[in-house]
Amino acid sequence: MDQHLSAVWQMKVERLMKNLEKNQMKGTFLKDREALQEYMNQQIPDGVKVAVGGSQTLFEVGVIEYLRTRNVTFFDRYEEGLSMEGRKEVFRNSFFADFYFTSTNAITLDGHLYNIDHVGNRVAAMLFGPDKVFVIIGLNKIVDTEEEAVGRIRSIAAPANNVKLNRDTPCTKLGSCTECNAKDRICSEYTLIKRQSVKDRIEVLILPTELGY
Repeated sequence: MDQHLSAVWQMKVERLMKNLEKNQMKGTFLKDREALQEYMNQQIPDGVKVAVGGSQTLFEVGVIEYLRTRNVTFFDRYEEGLSMEGRKEVFRNSFFADFYFTSTNAITLDGHLYNIDHVGNRVAAMLFGPDKVFVIIGLNKIVDTEEEAVGRIRSIAAPANNVKLNRDTPCTKLGSCTECNAKDRICSEYTLIKRQSVKDRIEVLILPTELGY
């Protein structure tokens, strides 16, 4: 990244981290994937229960494979051969996890997390249940305002997720949201997290790259 653009992003990240702190959430900047793994080694002890939300980002930074190698009870929603009933049980068990890893569809510089879910298990666990929630993001998830957060989801996150899941929705053909009523629509649960009552329960891990949708 150009040094001048990098300086702009550094200012944005510093502002975001300060506002997260005001909202009783924590912001942590990690320089790369290796630093992320080292941080997880420090934060996640053996023997704990860990779960994840649906996230392309977690695959890109290696979190899923990392957790599969750790001496933890991993409620693995991506386990091969998992039945629909088994997956539902994983979602339920996730509320009892000590640690929960996910990403967010967008985060404003004010430190507000904006998400849209299909079933709602991911955002439900972000709101309540796990003792600690790690939200991993790249710079592409950071926006100035809530309006831009909605715009980012409508023009990028939702269409990309629908394409990934091979959904029969207008956005897979047009490249942007039309607020459809398609049977295959996955945009159902809208949440905005502005603050936490338990200080630092949510921690946003920021990497200086683009990650996920």
